[in-house]
Amino acid sequence: MSVSPTTSEATDDFEPVLPASKRRMLIIVNPYATTVSDRLRHLVVYALQGRFEVDAVDTEARGHATELCREAAHEGYDVVVAFGGDGTVNEAANGLLGSPTPLCCLPGGSANVFGKMLGIPGDVVDATEHLLAMADDWRPRKVDLGVVNGRCFTFASGLGLDASVVQRVDSNPRMKARLGPYFFTWVAISTFARRYLLRPPRLEVQAGEETHAGVTAIVQNGSPFTYFQNRPIEISEDAALDSGTLAAGVLHRATLVSMPFIAWRAFSRRARVARHRQVTGLPVTSQLYVRSADERTLPLQVDGDYLGEVHEARYSIMPGALSVVA
Repeated sequence: MSVSPTTSEATDDFEPVLPASKRRMLIIVNPYATTVSDRLRHLVVYALQGRFEVDAVDTEARGHATELCREAAHEGYDVVVAFGGDGTVNEAANGLLGSPTPLCCLPGGSANVFGKMLGIPGDVVDATEHLLAMADDWRPRKVDLGVVNGRCFTFASGLGLDASVVQRVDSNPRMKARLGPYFFTWVAISTFARRYLLRPPRLEVQAGEETHAGVTAIVQNGSPFTYFQNRPIEISEDAALDSGTLAAGVLHRATLVSMPFIAWRAFSRRARVARHRQVTGLPVTSQLYVRSADERTLPLQVDGDYLGEVHEARYSIMPGALSVVA
């Protein structure tokens, strides 16, 4: 005769299923970013609370995101999400440098280059869904950071025409938000005509034993250099976020004849900017040095954020310095 187990015996055969603990997420919001609004912020936070334990804080000034990220790493957050443009992401990366806390991104700027490099969609709704799915496929990894004059950058830095364009675009945030990449294009054309056509500031790039003269230098930690909407714009070849090296290109002269063809190559799916006769693509390297060739200062930008005028810029690479999850 079989005997049915008692209630206590049956209970001992089964372990209660407890809900998995949510990972702690800190969202750092740049309220002044191109596409960020209070309504959007609340919707994103509400959605992500379904899979994460979410805290959100707004940045209040330049450099604030870096301070917040240092505190988040110290407090043991599982992930920090930079909700803003590439400038916000750059500050966040500088704050999480060397820590085990991974960085993730939500698009809130005009380009969102680093997020797209990581595979995060450029639309904020799609990106939020991507982050929700990430909770079940949690795979942090290490990427490199470039360094220029002590400031880290995630994907690119430039001196010359490129940085002059960034300076003018940043000085008009309303037009930047309204017209996006078309405003960048107009500013690039007008800046070239006003400052770089007749007597541009000259620079020299030294990489190893090679020295190249020019008017613009682009240094990349990853590829592409930027995006026009969702179209990648390539400048230097052989750049990758985990290669342990930097890629660079030098524009020797900016002329009325050469610039339209260089622009065409930048948008072409087959032609390469570095193969134009006015452009030299440098071999990948871990260090390079850029200095003024005529004693005039050079405008400098990192990750689309204007840093000011310098006489020299020293570049290096920090392999595996940043943890990311996407």
